[in-house]
Amino acid sequence: MPFHIAIPVANLQEARDFYGNILGCPEGRSSDHWVDFNLFGHQLVIHYKEGGREKRAHNPVDGHDVPIPHYGVVLEWVDWEAFAENLRKKGVEFVIEPYIRFKGQVGEQATMFFLDPSGNALEFKAFKDMSQLFAK
Repeated sequence: MPFHIAIPVANLQEARDFYGNILGCPEGRSSDHWVDFNLFGHQLVIHYKEGGREKRAHNPVDGHDVPIPHYGVVLEWVDWEAFAENLRKKGVEFVIEPYIRFKGQVGEQATMFFLDPSGNALEFKAFKDMSQLFAK
């Protein structure tokens, strides 16, 4: 089933451009204060929030500082590779460059992190073996 997530953005038009044109998410309903997007089959809603970026925390994972909170989607491996290449071509600055995490271990996965224009952290990942998604 699709999930629904609503996030704050400091500039609605800037975020609309990022999610629509950079990430390629089709736009759904909208108003003067929010916009729905189809994020790989899931409902993402950006809501204008006056103010600015909130302070972000990090946790160490596999030698990297992972931003929290963050959200994203688990993609098929080939889709993740194409998505990563497309983001590179569009000049997206990565917080954590696309790489293979936990290589040779349980839960091996491809992952990447980047921020939207409002500082919301996104992670997109993929597993060659989807049975590893929740493996211990």
